[in-house]
Amino acid sequence: MRVAGAEFNLRELAGSMGDFGTLLPLAIGYITVCGMNPTGLLVMMGLANIATGLVYRLPMPIEPMKVLAIMAIAQAWSPEKVYTSGIVMGVIWLGMGITGVMSHIARWTPKTVATGIQISLGFLLAFEGIKFISGWWLLGLISLIIIIILRDNRYFPAAIVLVILGIVIMAIKGDLLNTDYQGITLPALVNVRREFIWPVLRDGGLAQIPLTATNAVIATSALISQYWPNRRVSERQLSINMGLMNLTLPFFGGMPLCHGAGGLAGQYFFGARTAGANILEGLIEISLGLFLGASIAALFAAFPMAIVGAMMLMVGFELMKFAKGLRMDKQLATVIVTVTGSLLWNMAAGFLVGMVVHYILLHEEKPK
Repeated sequence: MRVAGAEFNLRELAGSMGDFGTLLPLAIGYITVCGMNPTGLLVMMGLANIATGLVYRLPMPIEPMKVLAIMAIAQAWSPEKVYTSGIVMGVIWLGMGITGVMSHIARWTPKTVATGIQISLGFLLAFEGIKFISGWWLLGLISLIIIIILRDNRYFPAAIVLVILGIVIMAIKGDLLNTDYQGITLPALVNVRREFIWPVLRDGGLAQIPLTATNAVIATSALISQYWPNRRVSERQLSINMGLMNLTLPFFGGMPLCHGAGGLAGQYFFGARTAGANILEGLIEISLGLFLGASIAALFAAFPMAIVGAMMLMVGFELMKFAKGLRMDKQLATVIVTVTGSLLWNMAAGFLVGMVVHYILLHEEKPK
């Protein structure tokens, strides 16, 4: 079925599950460690997915901001501090979009550095996927075989088969008995506290900014152009969109959200081609939040992570394929430096050393 440019079929449904690998672990941590209300977290994320799909009419990943999520979980932030961090990020990204700062950064970023960031993210996803698979190698191997065989199957898409397999395993182990249906639960207004603004920036916000700029904005915009050459979503649009999301959703229990090249690659790899994937994912998240909010953390935690790991591993390979076609010259040197810096330190560092090397090499090429 196709409605206003969005397709609703098994392929789009499978694609909507393609970035669950980045969502499940962090959502579990936010709920169980930080004490966030799962209803607000999931319903707000679902609404963001639907709204973004309708605006861009493309698959557009909505993911937790990873640095903030990791720091919040590691330091056991209070829910109020998490919500405040979302508002702070909203102000920053809306400002960077409206003022054009993000556009200037993107304009000066060469394609080789953006490609290096994509490849780096591919390596990181693959490494994380292998960690998840290592807990249950046999299931991970079976999941990889299913992905390879059924990835392009119209009637039994790989992602749907894997989710069903995970649910069956949970049922056999008795994990579904923990489901506690208590009727419909609605998101509630939450508190945002000014005294948390500086602690948020100090503890994770400042480190989140360069990662978001490279992965969620520059690399995502570049990947959209590669997957849909006739479509253009500018870095300014992505920045403003993230700003508006994070200035709205945290007031109703939403976590800090961004886009991401890894999430987009996951959606595309498993079949997403239209906004239908976003809308379907949003409906799933809203339904889980409204009807199963009380037990969703236990259900997420019980899902076999070896299956998630296999999906992440294949998405990592999908991002690494952009290394093909690079010339064996200074272009490749910039990519290698970017990837090396990203893997040794972080993607922000990789971005900076890649930029430096690119402009040094460019200066050397100019006639004297």
